[in-house]
Amino acid sequence: MSAMRLLILLIAVCAAGGTAFLVHQMTKRPAQTAVAPAPADEVHILAAARDIEIGVRLAPGDLRWQPWPKSAVNGQFITREGTPGALDEATGAVVRVPMIEGEPVVEAKLVRSSDGGFMAARLQPGMRALSIEISAETGAGGFILPNDRVDVILTRELADEGGRRGKAFQTETILQSVRVLAIDQNYEQVEGKQVVVGKTATLELTPVQAEATALASAAGELQLSLRSVADPNSPVETDDTSAQGGGVTLVRYGVQKQVSVGTDR
Repeated sequence: MSAMRLLILLIAVCAAGGTAFLVHQMTKRPAQTAVAPAPADEVHILAAARDIEIGVRLAPGDLRWQPWPKSAVNGQFITREGTPGALDEATGAVVRVPMIEGEPVVEAKLVRSSDGGFMAARLQPGMRALSIEISAETGAGGFILPNDRVDVILTRELADEGGRRGKAFQTETILQSVRVLAIDQNYEQVEGKQVVVGKTATLELTPVQAEATALASAAGELQLSLRSVADPNSPVETDDTSAQGGGVTLVRYGVQKQVSVGTDR
């Protein structure tokens, strides 16, 4: 082999070895993740962390702080820089309009307990709020709290054939498993409070139930019977035939109509 060919072969071997060495060194370097600094032109705004329907009471985790371009911040947005405690303060508020995940939150979309429209926002669509008088005796001793389910019982004194009232009474369950919205102006149980003895209970009713309850309150005394949390929607069973009617007579536009309201939900 000539000296020239030997030199060329030696140079090729050295080049191949150098290339292999460089590749080996590069593969030994630990991977580095580039962390981009937060852009200076961004702020954090209060936004929905999930899709939220109308009437939902906000709980922890429903909202979040979300980065937002500073140039696109509306004056109604709630920013962490301006209101750092807004995330906690929004807990318990009721959503006035539906929101989708990532949507900015503004005060106009929320109803707080101190606002005038709080009760209307708590009502399910198509439902009505009606208050009735209660006492410790007619309100289960004060153990009925907002969001409990109750039956409404009517007790009235019967008249004899001559129209005179005697000592005979009739009792019947006119409503079953209706939701208590508030006791007096307490919308929710206060931490540490075991009972709420109030003078009024606000119930969530259908329009027919609201009319029947208003009429029944004029006919006799109404009492609330607390239902177990294990069976809020199960029907009431009774062996007393006098209590099975569960109906009242409504008058609409001068026409009388017997309405059964016991299970009208």
